[in-house]
Amino acid sequence: MEASIPTGSVKTEPGQTFRIIPIMVSLLISGFIGLFSETALNVALTDLMQLLDISAATVQWLTTGYLLTLGILVPVSGMLLQWFTTRQLFVASLSFSILGTLVAALAGSFEMLLAARVIQAIGTGLLLPLMFNTILVIFPVEKRGAAMGIIGLVIMFAPAIGPTFAGLLIENLSWHWIFWLSLPFLVIALACGILYMQNVSTITKPKFDIASILFSSLGFGGIVFGFSSAGEGEGAWGSTKVIVAIAIGVIALLLFALRQFSMKQPMINLRAFKYPMFTVGVLMVFICMMVILSSMLILPMYLQQGMKMTALTTGLILLPGGIINGVLSPVMGHLFDKYGPRWLVIPGLVIVSVVLWFCSGITTASTTALIITLHSCLMIGIAMVFMPAQTNGLNQLPRHFYPDGTAIMNTLQQVAGAIGTALAVSIMTAGQVKFMKSAANPADPAMKSEALTAGIQNAFIFGMTVALIGLVLALFIRRVNVHKDVKPAVTAKQSQSA
Repeated sequence: MEASIPTGSVKTEPGQTFRIIPIMVSLLISGFIGLFSETALNVALTDLMQLLDISAATVQWLTTGYLLTLGILVPVSGMLLQWFTTRQLFVASLSFSILGTLVAALAGSFEMLLAARVIQAIGTGLLLPLMFNTILVIFPVEKRGAAMGIIGLVIMFAPAIGPTFAGLLIENLSWHWIFWLSLPFLVIALACGILYMQNVSTITKPKFDIASILFSSLGFGGIVFGFSSAGEGEGAWGSTKVIVAIAIGVIALLLFALRQFSMKQPMINLRAFKYPMFTVGVLMVFICMMVILSSMLILPMYLQQGMKMTALTTGLILLPGGIINGVLSPVMGHLFDKYGPRWLVIPGLVIVSVVLWFCSGITTASTTALIITLHSCLMIGIAMVFMPAQTNGLNQLPRHFYPDGTAIMNTLQQVAGAIGTALAVSIMTAGQVKFMKSAANPADPAMKSEALTAGIQNAFIFGMTVALIGLVLALFIRRVNVHKDVKPAVTAKQSQSA
């Protein structure tokens, strides 16, 4: 039986009837498991450094390689959404995710694990734009906040429980079980998609432009690779590799932008940036991703290496904040639908800035209760900013810009993650070196923890600076009017009468 959104089917165009719940279940299961394995691995990085005999700069590439792949693939996703059906892309996405997870579960070396992460990233790179594009199509504008909130609940719950489960698995089994645990759920998600996923996108098959793909890959790939390489250690920023990679990336992105504006059917229609709230939304998401991913990398290092906590304890400390963020996501979605973004985004960035300022004062003597409180407050602030800014920005776009808007949003999220983590690691490393140079007895083992903490304090000051820049930008955010090309979905009964 057909019903109105959000509990049943919806008919948005003549002849198109979408079953909301089965589509959402398929997307949410796959998104949940993908993010679970990604964040769970962060807690295992310290153990992997010892087990695989690799440095912090090397182990960082398990995250960087993932982001690099996304940075290259996601820009092409806007065109893929117009070439292949929703079902085809969903099945391809889950197939890559399953293959990558299986390879990771069997990995016995760093190289094999890195290859597995790249394969997983291909799956995620196909899934993320597909998920957001689907939501934009099947939900009316006035209900998108709630829909994005549900996605936030599921997606943020994965990072919340990921570190805790990883700690349990590492202490009792091995890090391989992070992936063995994920594998059956990905298979279930694939089965759900095969049975219930519907085609929601419009297939237009624009021309494949080899030059655009080349410029995009060199541009986004060069930026991600350059910034990630800069985080490898002291003096890396001045290395030839970093300078050349970033220079190639910047030049290629300029050429990519010029080519897109000169084409009748661009690979990514950058004219989406002519919508001011979309531009503000992109910048807000960019800033949030820099803060989130740098914090998710820095905090576990501080807890495990600075405060000498186990992986399980680290996961338990990070659990409350992640759960709070997930629970608040649908609440923020409803508040956004009712009041708009301004009264959420601005207070949220104030909270984030204040929390990061407090974090810059943590030491090896800081209490567990303080860390849990600060992390929880940080997650509250992020929940108030991320989804409302993203949804508000996408709402201003007309429907034919949906694939481009989601591709731009998701691409810049990966670039922001790479830049944020690279800068945070570089600042942390520089702080450690400076501390050790001024230490009275650098050979004292206790000095290593103190040096790490000093570096991490500097990294949090960097995060606070980024958040304050976001706060200034947030002063320009306003609720958008529904674009005339964006037609709200109607109930099945209304569509039948039409």
